Amino acid sequence: MELMGPIIEIVKCVGCPIVRYLKHQIKFNDYLEKFKVSKDDLRSRKHDIESKLNTELHYGKVAKQELQRWLNNAENFIARPEVEDEVNGWGCLSCHCRVKILEERIRELKEIYERGERYTNECLVIDDPSALVVELTTSELQGNEAVKANILACLKGEEVTMLGVWGMGGVGKTTIMKHVHNELLKEGKFKKIIWVTVSQNFDIRKLQEQIACSLNLKEKLEEHQNETIHAGMLSKMLEEQKPYLLILDDVWSSFKLEDVGIPKPNVTNGCKLVLTTRLQDVACSMDCRIIQVKNLSNEEALKLFLNEVGDIVLSDHGGGIKKDLESTLNEIVDECDGLPLALITVAGSLKGILELRLWSVALKQLRDCKRNVAGTDADAFKILKFSYDRLNNQQIQYCFLYCALYPEDYKILKEKIIENWIDEGFIDEMESRQLMKDEGYGILRKLEDNSLLELVKDKVRGDCVRMHDLIRDMALDITRTNPRFLVEAGKLLTELPEKVKCAEDVEKISLMHNYINKIPSSMASSTCTILTTLLLAHNKLSTIPESVFEHMPKLKILDLSFNGKLWSLPNSISKLVKLTTLLLESTAIKKVPSLSGLGSLKKLNLRDTKIKEVPEGLGMLKNLKCLFLCGSDRYDILEIDEIPDGVLSNLSKLQELIVNNSKIKLKGDVVGRLMKLEVFHGWFTTPNEMRIFLKCQLNKLSDYFINVGSNLNVTYGVTTMLPKYKKIMVFEETSIVGENTLFPSVQVLCIDTCHGIRSLNDFSGIKDATDLRRCSIWNCEGMECVLSSWINTPVVQTLEYLGLYNLHKLDGLFEANVMAMSSPPFRAFSSLQEVVVWECKKIKQLFPSWKLVDYLQSLVSIYVDYCEEMEEIIGSDPEEGEGGDIIKKLNLPKLKNLHLKALPALKSICSKRAVMVCDFLESITITDCKGLRRIPLSLPLVDNTQLSPPPSLKKIYMYRREEEWWESLEWDHPNAKDVLRPMVQFFP
Repeated sequence: MELMGPIIEIVKCVGCPIVRYLKHQIKFNDYLEKFKVSKDDLRSRKHDIESKLNTELHYGKVAKQELQRWLNNAENFIARPEVEDEVNGWGCLSCHCRVKILEERIRELKEIYERGERYTNECLVIDDPSALVVELTTSELQGNEAVKANILACLKGEEVTMLGVWGMGGVGKTTIMKHVHNELLKEGKFKKIIWVTVSQNFDIRKLQEQIACSLNLKEKLEEHQNETIHAGMLSKMLEEQKPYLLILDDVWSSFKLEDVGIPKPNVTNGCKLVLTTRLQDVACSMDCRIIQVKNLSNEEALKLFLNEVGDIVLSDHGGGIKKDLESTLNEIVDECDGLPLALITVAGSLKGILELRLWSVALKQLRDCKRNVAGTDADAFKILKFSYDRLNNQQIQYCFLYCALYPEDYKILKEKIIENWIDEGFIDEMESRQLMKDEGYGILRKLEDNSLLELVKDKVRGDCVRMHDLIRDMALDITRTNPRFLVEAGKLLTELPEKVKCAEDVEKISLMHNYINKIPSSMASSTCTILTTLLLAHNKLSTIPESVFEHMPKLKILDLSFNGKLWSLPNSISKLVKLTTLLLESTAIKKVPSLSGLGSLKKLNLRDTKIKEVPEGLGMLKNLKCLFLCGSDRYDILEIDEIPDGVLSNLSKLQELIVNNSKIKLKGDVVGRLMKLEVFHGWFTTPNEMRIFLKCQLNKLSDYFINVGSNLNVTYGVTTMLPKYKKIMVFEETSIVGENTLFPSVQVLCIDTCHGIRSLNDFSGIKDATDLRRCSIWNCEGMECVLSSWINTPVVQTLEYLGLYNLHKLDGLFEANVMAMSSPPFRAFSSLQEVVVWECKKIKQLFPSWKLVDYLQSLVSIYVDYCEEMEEIIGSDPEEGEGGDIIKKLNLPKLKNLHLKALPALKSICSKRAVMVCDFLESITITDCKGLRRIPLSLPLVDNTQLSPPPSLKKIYMYRREEEWWESLEWDHPNAKDVLRPMVQFFP
């Protein structure tokens, strides 16, 4: 009994903690189960929404950006391995702490889950801007007006459904059809006009993919399916677009429409097909009505030539040709034989020349041009060769011939071809790589001016050039002798052509863009003693024979990029002592043979490979100028964990360094000491490393993409901005208050989850940012306003885009007293084109004053979504009072898009005493804004009497359930609702 007392005391001491522990453990287990259930719920909701999205996606539609971001957030949370790992690694924490952490995780999960609720009921897609009809760029049509009129008559009528436009190369078939295409676009006869360039290397699957691509439905044709299944799928796609016009340009062989999946055009379906061809038999065999395009008449030819050569040859008196040039000029035009392509290229080579003797020399050269080839294109080749010879510069001629290494009709990115020229040594070494690139652009301009290259726009990649197929044929003809090229690019080859094995006297071999899956071992015995360039990019190679490079002693350029199954390289690559460029992008290579013997190497591209460690000998490449060690994009990283100490510091000649890999902890002083650096894409994990780098490289970089922090979630579409913006900085989950971490030349600034910042003015260095164009701010809990002061803030004059996302404490664009204390500075926000405000719960007004609107003369788009307390888009000036009959006109002359969504507190877009004058407004979207009673749009009067909508307004979008709300809106004019009603389009 004496022991009972102490035992009871002990139980009292330890019993309560044990009970608390057991309670917390039970609670923890309960929360862990809730976490798993919540995660499963999120996974299910994501799956359901993705299924719904797939049913809504079809031609002309794309997923909403906000939906895409929600899907990305959900995927990131579901896929994050550290969430599961953390649960198992919390043993060192008290049960109470573990419960708290898990509770926070559940809260995050539920928040994402609840945000997805709206996507279960609303439409998930919007119109795809890229699917809008776009006119094709083309030159002015000279002559052939009768041919164009004949084609249009056939396409507008009912009788002809298939048309073959036939004529020799360079006669203008494509130009005529581009004009026809553009004219029919305006008339709206066809629901869809599809343009596909076929070219010589016809392949059914390739044509199927090209047509599907033009419908933005290429992904529907899955790669593993055969041509027959593709044909069925494509036929269904085209049926949904009828009546359509399908234009197949540059067709060289006949084919059956059903094999491709093209429904036969007829009067019932209203569809039409046009093909252009050099071969009359092709058009006949496909049962086409044939329209021939003939050479220009003498009068038409002279007019075209004068238009291209310029007014310099015209007399100052009367506008005719200068007397001393007239005879020679007419003879040159006669030599061109009415062929438009020849007239344009010859005129291009004579631009700016006035001396008669030089015209006489040109005429003699044109007549003396010889070409030992028979056939219908012989005369055209002769004339085009004249334009090539008149370049009078071997460097520029080599640059021109290099373009023929690309496939027929290929759009060559300007930046890419200039890089090729630099790698080949066609452009002389200069003080900086940027100067060499500028020289390259000058050469491109020369070739464009001489009409040997055509400028084309690519909406994804940017400015490109393309060779006319006849000009490319001429270039390939030149390279059959000197310099010697072997070009089999884009020929749909599945194996190495035999002629490669007999290429002893060939300087450059191009086999790019084929389906070659292996290099036979017999190739290893081939002797390519003078080969300098081997291009095997975009093939299906998996391995390369061990000794294949042993007989290529002069090889300088080796391009194996985009061979996705290529997993290893032969050791013989280490013997290529002359190699200057090694391109391995988008291969499956895990390890590169030793590079220590490649002392001449200047460029090494390991982007998007599977390598797990820095190649042996990298630090010995003293001449290396360009190193790409990164994933396919900013957030697809390599498996390399580090760059060993001493490697980068040894590469003192580096001009371009791309290491956008968050695993690699770069040191600011190491990278900063690379004094020749011009382009840098990389990741610093701390602001201090960034500050050290900034001090070393201030005002030296011409192109940079720098991430400071540790998170990988921010994308912001930044990678798609790269063609336009070259100076980008991203700060993620880090401190940006304190000593400067910002380059003054920054153009794009993204800030995510940096909680210590109240406004951009707190960001040290923002006062020196004189060229900031885009600014996106995400998830910064302390952010109260964008600007707390006008003073020393140049961004107010340069900013073009402002994006504010999930800023829960944001009160407004400016601190409350800023507008009251002073007027905006001169040209404030005069460059601003787009404003996006998304899930900023406290903001009540977007633009706080009328006088600010006076500066927004460049504003194109306003997007405000899910802002719970937003009451007004444009505030009025307090000093104006509420009385008076004067209506304030708020002029926004460039505004095209007004998008307001889920703003439950919104009372007005602007004051009752104001109207918005938006002459170029195209689209209005107002959904879930039930408190809004008035749309203050100023509508023009026709003849000062009849009300009409803004001339450019196309659609007013809202949900079908909001039709009653639309009918209840108040208007400044009694007829306004009736005038605008035809523009209204309801979402489901």
